[in-house]
Amino acid sequence: MKIKQSDELFDLLETKYHLYNRKEFVDDDPISIPHQFTKKEDIEIAGFLSATIAWGQRITIIKNANKILKMMDFAPHDFILNHTASDLKMTEGFVHRTFNALDLSFFFTSLKNIYDHHYGLEAAFLQQRGSENSISNFKKLFFSIDHERRTQKHIADPIKKSTAKRLNMYLRWMVRLDHNSVDFGIWKTHQPKDLMIPLDVHTGNVGRSLGLLDRKQKDWQAVEELTANLRSFDANDPVKYDFALFGMGVNGDIKGL
Repeated sequence: MKIKQSDELFDLLETKYHLYNRKEFVDDDPISIPHQFTKKEDIEIAGFLSATIAWGQRITIIKNANKILKMMDFAPHDFILNHTASDLKMTEGFVHRTFNALDLSFFFTSLKNIYDHHYGLEAAFLQQRGSENSISNFKKLFFSIDHERRTQKHIADPIKKSTAKRLNMYLRWMVRLDHNSVDFGIWKTHQPKDLMIPLDVHTGNVGRSLGLLDRKQKDWQAVEELTANLRSFDANDPVKYDFALFGMGVNGDIKGL
């Protein structure tokens, strides 16, 4: 779908973006987990792990993400670099929905491999940024060491049509420079213009109601369509409207439109 630029729609998106893009948003959102840190590597590791388990009730996500941080002695980067096989035993009993101790143990091990041999998470996402290949290539790297097959399901792959909602959300956190202190903007090798919308039920439904999304399926093609239309309103930072669409969906604002 190709839409015509609408001043009324632009004003609505901007108004809702400024309404919902506030520091108060952080408190009950999974992004509150990396906001506990100031060191770049701590932020990106804590953010990655909390984004990985960011499905279900927010209060449970935050509770379990903090459990993971406690295992790491609230020093994510130091733990990833220096943990030993015996340290991984502390993951025993951890579970968040289908993400269990085996998965978490492998995530710790794979992150160590990424920081020891691939220059960290920022570099790991750098290849072919702005396309589904960026995330797909990251998944290949993440699982390039020995692992249980079941753990692969916790990293989405747009090449297989997934929306990769949680990874797109994580990239938004790391790449967007948010002057309202919500997103971090600590990955300078990436550009906000290349980000893709984290598509979920709220952004999808509101996007369709506003004529920004025709596609009914919840897949990567829908992500591309919605992001492309949001770029017509802000080519340099289209994903800032994630706040507007998600906020309108959660708060029922769309009912009156």
